[in-house]
Amino acid sequence: MNEFLIINKPGGATSQSLDRAVKKIFNVKHVGHAGTLDPFASGVLPIAVGRATKFIDFLTDDKSYRAELLFGRATDTADRTGQTVAQLDSFDMPTTDRIVDVIKSFVGTIEQTPPKFSAIKLNGRKAYTLARQSIDFDIPTRLVTIDRLELVSIDDRLVTVDVDCRKGTYIRSLAVDIGNKLGLPVTLNNLRRTRSSGFTIDQSSAVENIRAESIITVERALDHIPSLELNKNRRRAFINGLSTTVNDVDGLVRVYCDKIFLGLGAIVNREMKAMKLFLTE
Repeated sequence: MNEFLIINKPGGATSQSLDRAVKKIFNVKHVGHAGTLDPFASGVLPIAVGRATKFIDFLTDDKSYRAELLFGRATDTADRTGQTVAQLDSFDMPTTDRIVDVIKSFVGTIEQTPPKFSAIKLNGRKAYTLARQSIDFDIPTRLVTIDRLELVSIDDRLVTVDVDCRKGTYIRSLAVDIGNKLGLPVTLNNLRRTRSSGFTIDQSSAVENIRAESIITVERALDHIPSLELNKNRRRAFINGLSTTVNDVDGLVRVYCDKIFLGLGAIVNREMKAMKLFLTE
């Protein structure tokens, strides 16, 4: 098997535990997931198997979430699993119009500080390891892109929103930042990823019961990249790393020969070389 499996991760499981489950179920050695989900979160988790693992970095970076924000509480992890650091027993919830205005202000490219309880590495060590050891440290802010952020519902202290964003966005940090702008402690109460790398929740399956529609070929997973049909007499040259002159514009291409997917090629100044091979014979 050399494909992507679109898994519906349950809450409570780690992304790494689903990698191990796929290894065991399919008896394969090479497995990797695209876009780690926090253990308490659920939803779409693409898992690459076999040679598909080489192409994880070339998937699209789109993500969609349904997030539930709890007002009146803040935690050290920025989600419901953490230790409470602020708690309001009584407060006035902002009006719907005020909440809508604030969440709209986060649409676009914004500065965000990732949570200290995250897998980001600082001097070779993961941030959550330092946080668990109560070591004082700062995480640099970075630019992230939020394409859509819409209010779904308000139920007492729970505010549910839909988020479309790009790779690297932390919804936990977004929840905290929304609270800060409203002058209230907020933590992420629930999170479900509904889309990742072009794959939707409707395509996903439980890891114990993989459906046919949840198995995606590498070439289909990369169909956002233009394709190029290689002349038969250049097939061996491509596989051996030699360049081939082409008329296409610079950039990445999915390379085919006799309509068989060979891998990804990179074109620079009309010269194309293999970047990642899928077939090697």
